[in-house]
Amino acid sequence: MFSEEPRTPTYLWLEAKIRELTSTGVGVYVTHKGEKMSGLVLLKLSSTQGDCKLLTQQRDLDGVMGWFNVFQEDAIEEKRADEYITRSIGRDPDLWVVEIEDKQMINPFVVV
Repeated sequence: MFSEEPRTPTYLWLEAKIRELTSTGVGVYVTHKGEKMSGLVLLKLSSTQGDCKLLTQQRDLDGVMGWFNVFQEDAIEEKRADEYITRSIGRDPDLWVVEIEDKQMINPFVVV
């Protein structure tokens, strides 16, 4: 039997990151609040020019959480992303949806 590492609740982790981003002038919006303790996050990175990147959290085979592009294309039309988001929330109401405005569409949740 293995013991699972304690995880920071989703809402606390997001609140901290949102404060950090807004303090640096980044436009960030929670468009759907999911399950407070363990909901996964769907991240929409908008270039503000009509295209965006849609990333989702997933665990790899070792159980490590990472970010993966939902679509094969690097950038897609916002309408297509919004339709996917609507379907995803319908399947998983515990999902959090966060939108970030960034011309370069760089994921700020990835520590480099």
